[in-house]
Amino acid sequence: MLARLAGERATGALLRDTGVLYLADGAVVHAESPRAPGIEVLLTGGGRLSAEAWLDALDRAGPKTAVSRQLIDHHLLSEGELEISHLGALFDAAFFVLAPGGGPSRFRHGAVHWFGAVRPVPVTEVERETRRRRRFLEEVWPCPRLDTAPLLRRRTGRLPPATRRQRAVLDLADGTRTAAEIAVLLGRPAFHTLVDVRRLALAGRLEIPVTGADRAAGLPAPQTSWLSDITGGADVTMLRRLRDALEAHL
Repeated sequence: MLARLAGERATGALLRDTGVLYLADGAVVHAESPRAPGIEVLLTGGGRLSAEAWLDALDRAGPKTAVSRQLIDHHLLSEGELEISHLGALFDAAFFVLAPGGGPSRFRHGAVHWFGAVRPVPVTEVERETRRRRRFLEEVWPCPRLDTAPLLRRRTGRLPPATRRQRAVLDLADGTRTAAEIAVLLGRPAFHTLVDVRRLALAGRLEIPVTGADRAAGLPAPQTSWLSDITGGADVTMLRRLRDALEAHL
């Protein structure tokens, strides 16, 4: 459907259970997903805008679908800053909107987003970036359930060290919060948080129940502390190949 809408230069909203893509003349101009922080969270959570400044811009320009223009005209953001922030939020949400199993797609012709257009992105570019991100996550650790499961920090045993960025994620992994909820609290893109989560799980720093379906699919076991010690951060893909080669000769 998305390719057809692009070919027809359609304007409106493509709705799925995982979020919404907004199109203008067949290009993607905005994306939203409940699994990804909105641009307002990324701007205010990162400290670039105060919550008061954001709410004022929303009140003044939201009804006119021109919030982006309001931020630029009142010198709250430069055009370059806004474009980078908006593209980050767009690709972040689109990753979830276009995820497999996102439910049926419906299109609402003529719908526009209150933020306003910033930089239209071709549908092919959005799809290509979404596929690239999905491949990257699979290379880190192929466990999609981590993207939606409540996360719990492991506090026992000798564990590999975590980076400062990863420690912030661990501090919020209380067994009730998902990666998306942690991303909102940190004011970070959801995809970046997913990368941290998969790396932490692989290192054994997160408690992740393994189901029978995971075992049947050949889900790799989390990396133990001794393996981290001797590899010193070596390429995970290479380690998997070595493991598979050894197992083939057992």
